[in-house]
Parts: sequence; C-alpha cells; structure tokens
Amino acid sequence: MDPRVLDKMMPYMVGNVTIGSYGNPHSRTHSYGWEAETAVEAARSQVASLIGASPKEIVFTSGATESNNLSIKGAAHFYGSSSAPVPSSASGGGGGGTGKARRHLITTQTEHKCVLDSCRSLEQEGYDVTYLPVQASTGMVDVEELGSVMRDDTLLVSVMAVNNEIGTRQPIEEIGKLCRSRKVLFHTDAAQMLGKLPIDVNAMNIDLMSLSSHKIYGPKGIGALFVRRRPRVRLEPLFSGGGQERGLRSGTLPHALCVGFGAACELARREMGYDEEWVRHLSDRLCAGIEERIPMVIRNGHTEHRYPGCVNYSFAYVEGESLLMALKNVAVSSGSACTSASLEPSYVLRALGVDDELAHGSLRFGIGRFTSEEEVEFLLDLLEEHVSRLREMSPLWEMVQEGIDLKSIQWSQDAHHH
Repeated sequence: MDPRVLDKMMPYMVGNVTIGSYGNPHSRTHSYGWEAETAVEAARSQVASLIGASPKEIVFTSGATESNNLSIKGAAHFYGSSSAPVPSSASGGGGGGTGKARRHLITTQTEHKCVLDSCRSLEQEGYDVTYLPVQASTGMVDVEELGSVMRDDTLLVSVMAVNNEIGTRQPIEEIGKLCRSRKVLFHTDAAQMLGKLPIDVNAMNIDLMSLSSHKIYGPKGIGALFVRRRPRVRLEPLFSGGGQERGLRSGTLPHALCVGFGAACELARREMGYDEEWVRHLSDRLCAGIEERIPMVIRNGHTEHRYPGCVNYSFAYVEGESLLMALKNVAVSSGSACTSASLEPSYVLRALGVDDELAHGSLRFGIGRFTSEEEVEFLLDLLEEHVSRLREMSPLWEMVQEGIDLKSIQWSQDAHHH
C-alpha cells in the first residue's frame, strides 16, 4: 500500500474529533455518521473521476471478485426473464429488447476464475454460455469471431481488460462498440487496468466494470462496480439486507477502506503518466535481460498490446515450482495453478496453445510503482544462476544439447498407455 494512502485512512480508523470519524456512514442522525458519509462520497467521486464516470454509477464492494459475481449473476438473473427488457444503452436508445428472454452469455477462456465460475454457476441454472477461444501466443480476442457467436438471445459479453497472468490488453474499445451495435451488455474486469492505463467508460461503451483497490496500492478488502446509470443497467443483488449502495450491495461500508481506495485512485490519476513510463522502463530492462542472458525462453502474451508491468516467461526444461523455490527472496508466481493435490498447468497458458511442459516452467513477474532498477538486476542474476543450475540437473536439457528431438522419442510410459 502506498504510504500516502495510509495517511488518508488513519483518521477514519481511529476516530479523531478534529480530522476524522469512526462513525457509521449510513447513520443519518449524528455528526459522526455525517462525517463518515461525507468521506465515503468523496472517495466515490475520486473512483469515478479515474474512469470518466458519475459518482452515482459507483457501487462499493469487497473487491473485484464480488464485482464480477454481481455483474454476471446480477444481470443474468434480472434480464433472464422475458418481463425485463435490456436497457436502452444496449438497445440503441429504444425501449430495450424484444420481450424475449435473453439467457446467453459470452466470455473468454482466459478470464479470471471468478468470472468462469460465475458463468458455470449460471449454466447449472439453465443459461447458455459461450467460452470464446483467444488467439494463440498473444491471448487476444478476435472481435470478428466474437461478433459471429452473438445471437438474438445474447444478454452479456464479459471480457477482461488486461489479463492478470500474461498482461495482454484486449481491444476493449472495439468490443464495446460491437456490443452497443448488437444491443448486448458489455462487462469488463478492469482490476489489472485501473490506474495503470487510461479508462473512459463512455468512450469504451462499457456497461459494467469491476474494480479493485489493492491493485493500485490501496487497501485490500475494498473494490467497486461501475454500473451504467443513463440509460440504467439493472442488476439483481447477490444478497439481502439493508439496501445500501442503491439497493445493489447491502451491508455497512468500511468507510476507512473506501477513503483508502479513493486516495489510491486520486494518486493514480495524477501519477499515471510517470508510473507508466517507469514501469515500461523496468519491464524493457527485465525482458531484454532475460532474453539476452538465458537461452530457450518464450514470452507469453502480446508483445505490443499489453500492460508492461505484467510479464510472463516460459523457461524450457525447468520446472516452475523448483525455480520458484530457488527465487525465495523474490515475490514472483508460477504460471501453474498449483494445489496441494495436483500441479495442473495454467489454463490461461493452455488457452494460448502453450504445451504442458512449457506451461509448467512459466513464471509471472509483476513490476510496479515501487520496483527499483536494483531489484530488476538482482532478479536477473538469480534467474540466470538458477535456470542454468536446474537445467544442468535435467536429463532432457542434456539430450536437447546433444541435438536429440524430444518429440520424436517414444517414452515407455506412453507406450504402456497405448
């Protein structure tokens, strides 16, 4: 968390008569509540200004996971009956819809797990979901292919703005334009894009957008959902309660966290240009160092349409988990989705066409506002040392060095299975 964010939060965490309050922001009968509510509304405006929205279009949630669930399930449940027409923003300004139930959704194979699981949950309820493949190696959505799978009963398209594993930036503007022309709601998970790349919800024709605080150096446990107001997009709430947040998200708001999220958005709005320049400089340095110093590496994701702070490489003939353990002084993550029972390769990399062996040897590197040049050089030294050491222990690496084509070998376990 940015220390400047914590400075803004502290008065509302301890309660100070002169500079802050720990009151309930929903209590309208005393000054403590009024002060807390004022702080929440100021934060709401700060979040809205970063994405070109109205403060009335911002619904605070616990994070992007909740926002994704609320967007997808909430829209499907509200509009999944013939009595609820789609809003005019998604129907060209008319009255919205044909009166026919819309129970078809489209998403991609590389979305965050909470989006994919929300869609699978709807499938159990009888909804139809299309999981669109992405282009090999880049992870980009083919907008023409997206248009070809849209149907008369398509309600919503959900496409992540920037992928959290490979950093690919999707053509959000084109997708939004297509959805608007086809009278379909457009939801995007922008957790990885917020505060790092410019966002304008109106220019991009976005109807629903999920946001997260801790991705922009704010506190964990708070996020937001942009819900288009004019024309109004309707959602069915996930849970019942006091009707806070315009009835969409009941529960007492953690106003100190809201203040932190707002402060982080304000800092990101002011410093986005500097942050982007610094992150790109470090990213170029890291990528050049890896490719110059380590042979047989493959970069995953689009080389141009990307957020440079998310870098993913596959290291051939190296097990990702072994490399992770060797890099214990560096906070990186494996491309593998690991559980204690199995080591399945990342479904995102599989969707890109990366084979299982390379996917297992993949690492994701995150670069941000507080990353230094010294840290990048430290990482490069460690990578060069440990990739070389682990490859020397690998019989496969030795065979490749001798010029043997591994794909031509009939392994005994394969022969046994056949």
